[in-house]
Amino acid sequence: MPHTVPAYPAPELDVSQWFNAEAAPTLASLRGRVVLLHAFQMLCPACVRLATPQAQQVHEQFGRRGVAVLGLHTVFEHHEAMQPVSLEAYIFENRLSFPIGVDRPDGQGGLPMTMRAYGMQGTPTLVLVDRQGRLRQHAFGHVQDLALGVAIGTLLAEPAED
Repeated sequence: MPHTVPAYPAPELDVSQWFNAEAAPTLASLRGRVVLLHAFQMLCPACVRLATPQAQQVHEQFGRRGVAVLGLHTVFEHHEAMQPVSLEAYIFENRLSFPIGVDRPDGQGGLPMTMRAYGMQGTPTLVLVDRQGRLRQHAFGHVQDLALGVAIGTLLAEPAED
């Protein structure tokens, strides 16, 4: 279940490449919308089986209702197997239609930049950002659909401006 964190400005995403996006989305450009950030790896079983399909479902059901879903392919292991060309095939095969960014590598084989900025422990990780761009919830592991729906609904019910 996502846990509530003290509200503070969410770090901007540090992405080297985007898929399914005409222009690179930023958290600043998405102010006024709730943002679901779905961090995953193609070789993570829980991501493939549960979290990525859930992110697609949220995109389809809430995308026109004030929720922006962003995928973040954050590679911290098996670097050679998870190149952007493989990710492009994964996106196509799984019919993913939300924007997906490639987390910028740190250049030393360590944790990618956005993963590090958010203090992620692994994948899947789900982050919710409110309409003001503040980090509100952070969860490592799969979040049950009902708990995620309640969390999204709560953020959508809040006023767009403080």
